[in-house]
Amino acid sequence: MPVNFSCFTPLRPQVYLQGAYAAPLAELHKESINPATLSVVGRFPVCAAADVQRAVNAANLAQRQWRQTDTQSRAALLHALADTIEHSPSRGEVAQLICREMGKPYPDAVGELAICASVFRYFAEMARDDGGKVAGTNLSGSFQHMRYEPYGVSVHILPFNYPILLLCWTVAASLAAGNACIVKPAEATSLCTLRFMEYFGVLPPGLLACLPGDASTAQLLIQSSGTHAVAFTGSVAAARAVGVACAERMKPCVLEAGGSDPMIISRHAPLEVAAAGCVNSAFLLSGQVCTSSERFFVVDEIHDAFVAEFARRTRQLRVGDGMRVAEIGPLVSEAARDKVARLVREAVEQGAQVVCGGRIPPEGPPGWFYEPTILTGVTPDMAIMREECFGPVAAICRVPDFEAALRMANDSEFGLGASVFTTDLAEAMDAADRLESGMVWINNPLIDNDALPFSGAKMSGLGCELGRQGLDAFRRPKMVILDHRPRIHDWWLPRRDDAFYPAQVAN
Repeated sequence: MPVNFSCFTPLRPQVYLQGAYAAPLAELHKESINPATLSVVGRFPVCAAADVQRAVNAANLAQRQWRQTDTQSRAALLHALADTIEHSPSRGEVAQLICREMGKPYPDAVGELAICASVFRYFAEMARDDGGKVAGTNLSGSFQHMRYEPYGVSVHILPFNYPILLLCWTVAASLAAGNACIVKPAEATSLCTLRFMEYFGVLPPGLLACLPGDASTAQLLIQSSGTHAVAFTGSVAAARAVGVACAERMKPCVLEAGGSDPMIISRHAPLEVAAAGCVNSAFLLSGQVCTSSERFFVVDEIHDAFVAEFARRTRQLRVGDGMRVAEIGPLVSEAARDKVARLVREAVEQGAQVVCGGRIPPEGPPGWFYEPTILTGVTPDMAIMREECFGPVAAICRVPDFEAALRMANDSEFGLGASVFTTDLAEAMDAADRLESGMVWINNPLIDNDALPFSGAKMSGLGCELGRQGLDAFRRPKMVILDHRPRIHDWWLPRRDDAFYPAQVAN
């Protein structure tokens, strides 16, 4: 089905509601700024209570019909949505808007959109395949089973780094489970998220809404009695606030709170492969990936050789506007770049050495750019090893052996992902067993699979996205006991046999 984006106008604040773009009820709006050029991309509304209530009412109305729709019909519509995403000639325009809003290099934006359809297909069929469980009965004449039911209306609070893909991860699962969805995009990527909404025109009106806004908009959605589950991706501080608000209302939530992922380079690592893989895992999207490798633990025996090859490959990366030829785009904001610069500066002041980068490009464009940076001589007590940097910085700590690397990798409040390069099977299996993280990558970091859970440990979050567990996050189990041979049971009240009581009581 061809998609017509003619009614979407970045310069006019809009919401997506009832299958169409509409004027917001709120009068306040903000500007979306291109972090590479500092020019205005467009305007988006800061939705307030009236907008939230309007969307919640529409979503609940649509969900009452959607939950009654059989799973085969739901799946057919989700496959039609996937077809629209895959075959729309306007997908390149959405990719360009992602680049302009948050600085992502154009090939990466195209790649993000290219992998969105598969998650809708996966969950469409997963929901058809798994509707519950029949248990072995504990009573003759009784049919005992568990079935799944949707929660109702789910809220999806999104990050800026993968604004479309991460939307699809949780929205696909929620829709497949029978819910309606309300999306609150990141402020930095509100326009591209709104633009993507029109792909959902194949679904019943009201089943999906998009309300741009700020933290107060998100809180209004969470606090509403008309929403019933929350999916959040963002900082630890924001995740805590979301978690507290959900707990106060007994509202289930999935929280992905980022991390400071370790990368271990064993003495058995294939050095050229490891160096190339680390360039990608550290500097993809300028290090603004939740699972970016930030803390490197390199075994002493191969430390110098690895650093040399890692630096050689890193120096080949081009810094610039994502709409031109460049692998390293800008940070999303001035505040984000300031944090990266602070962490690097403090590490150097404490004895770390800059191998490459470590500065704002001296002759670069006007945006929020920072050169891809490698630091050596880093120690575990430095702030750059304790905080989430979320920028193009690889902080390398020299360690005596693989055992020390594992121990230091686990010495963190975060536990999202962890990566290892080794050709030693025993080391690989040991790492998979002992690393305290939701995901472990061995010799191929940052790979996702629709059928496997994406989750965090420690302060990196609660719950799962993707996989069967990702579907379960948006539905509740219900036990059903059906006695198809109705009869009076001897344990029902009033009791007819005093033998149930001790002899002295019965007498």
